Amino acid sequence: MKGMTLVETLITISIFITIMVAVGTFEASVFSYQRSVSGSLETSTNAQAIFKTIMKEIRAMSPSATGTYPIVTAATNTISFFSDINNDGSQEQVTYSLMGNTVYKAVIVPTGSPLSYSLANQSTTSLVSNVRNSSSTPLLEYFDNTYNGSGSSLTQPVTLSAISLIRMNLTLDVDPNKSPTPVTYSANMSLRNLKTNL
Repeated sequence: MKGMTLVETLITISIFITIMVAVGTFEASVFSYQRSVSGSLETSTNAQAIFKTIMKEIRAMSPSATGTYPIVTAATNTISFFSDINNDGSQEQVTYSLMGNTVYKAVIVPTGSPLSYSLANQSTTSLVSNVRNSSSTPLLEYFDNTYNGSGSSLTQPVTLSAISLIRMNLTLDVDPNKSPTPVTYSANMSLRNLKTNL
């Protein structure tokens, strides 16, 4: 007698289906893990790129083209300062701010004679989205020249002339409904051109 009985056929089909479901589940897990790792790498790369630009600009801040103090405003979610970001010999007014879940950069190039900073000349770009900073992790913290690596930041409102170090915190999460969990990246930036201990 050759061939398979109905029971043998059903058992073979059920084993085959079980194996296919296991392989499908495994593939879905691998792809989910790959998306998770890719999301982590993307947020890390975004944070590094933003910190590199901001650090360069903040460290080089100096008095404006009109002679005003280098820092215009310093709050927990915004900072505005003067820095020659395009190396043309004239300081632009640069503002970084967190609005909603996006960090924006606004730049005002001084114009006119005498030079002035007009909001009409402001250009704004979005730097990074998916920012998930909470009230306990402000975008910006400010420290005076007594800061030695530990201790509290200056309380708001900050006396602008007391600032000697700025810490930027970015809590990034590509998709808050999926893994990985949000990661906070921080960078400390000393104000080279404003140091008083030289």
